[in-house]
This record gives sequence, C-alpha cells and structure tokens, in this order.
Amino acid sequence: KQWYQRRVRGGSGKGTQAALLAAKYGVVNVSMVDLVKQAVADNSKIGNMMSTYIEKKMMVPDNIVLKCLTDRLSMMDCATKGWVLRGYPKSRNQAEALAEAGYSPNRVYFLDCPSDTIVERLSLRRTDPVTGDQFHLIYNPPPTLEMKRRLKTNPRDSEPAIDEDIVSFDTCLEDLVDFYSTSQSVNGDQDPHTVFETLESLLVKPLPKQTLKSVI
Repeated sequence: KQWYQRRVRGGSGKGTQAALLAAKYGVVNVSMVDLVKQAVADNSKIGNMMSTYIEKKMMVPDNIVLKCLTDRLSMMDCATKGWVLRGYPKSRNQAEALAEAGYSPNRVYFLDCPSDTIVERLSLRRTDPVTGDQFHLIYNPPPTLEMKRRLKTNPRDSEPAIDEDIVSFDTCLEDLVDFYSTSQSVNGDQDPHTVFETLESLLVKPLPKQTLKSVI
C-alpha cells in the first residue's frame, strides 16, 4: 500500500487525512517533518548533517532529505504494510529523485483549499508552552482563560509566513501535477470526515497487485 497525500502548505488537512488513512487501512503514517525532527533529536548521523543547515536557517540539500526518507520507507513495517506519505516531495526534482530511488506511490492526492481557509486554519493555531498541547482559537479553543493567556504562536503561523508558503506551493504545483499524471484532486475545504469519505471513494478502483503506497 503506497499512498501519497500531496499538499505541501499546512492547513490543508493532510495530517488529519493521513492519520485517518493509516488507522483505517493499517498503513504506516510517514511525515517528512516528523522524520527530520526525530533524526535531529536522536543525534543520528543524518540528523547531525541536517542540523548543520537548520541551525544556519538554510535549506537542507535534497539528497540529505531523501536519504532520511528512504531510510524510513525501507524499514520492514513500511515494506510489508505500505505507507502514506505527507510533506514530501515539494518539487518535481524531489518527486523524480524519489521515483529514481525506487519509491513510487500508486495513489497521489492533492487536497485543494482556498488561501483564506489556509490562513484561518494556520494563523489561529496556538501552543501551550507549559503542557505542549496545541489549540485553535476557533475549532479547538483552550479550556481556561489562564491557559489562553499563556498560549504562543509559532512564527511559521504568522500571516506573512503563510502567504510566502502559499506562493511557494503554487509555484511548484503545476510541475507536480504533470509529474504525477494520475493524481487526483480532492476538495479539502470541507469537514475532515467528508474529505475522508471522498478519499475512500477514490480508493475503490482496483490497485496494482503490490503493497499499497500513497502520498497526500
């Protein structure tokens, strides 16, 4: 089972949908962002290589990121259960490199959301520095006024940062759609369960006789 949920910019709901797919179909939920964070926290060889760039606020080279990802996808659970990948690839070059490494998803989904929805979902996210819990001022507000007062905003959730991310995503979108010619678009500006039902309906078509792999 190899699925790919392709929606680079945050706020589209790719994390929620990947978790639902993993829970329903027993595939491994693979997040590129989480892999990088874990590698850095573990002080692994590749994590230390990435830290050098991250500390300098530089982009980590594609070959290092790809190595981090393929190391995970080559593990036994991914090989036997299949995987759903999110947060990668972000460009056609990365998509081509992933395919050349031998990892080609048999399902690719683009979750489409209008920019104003993305901004609302991200700019109102908050984190409690004491508990580490995450909240949304509209959809999942903190339970107490005391907690609300101490909430912090991630700099990446500022509107200028979100707008920059949207532009970056849209710049690469056409090339990615062209590369993944059998990809399918899903309206992500809906209730999460409605989005999931749509994704499931697209899975009805018979898959290749191999372990299922997907990207969102």
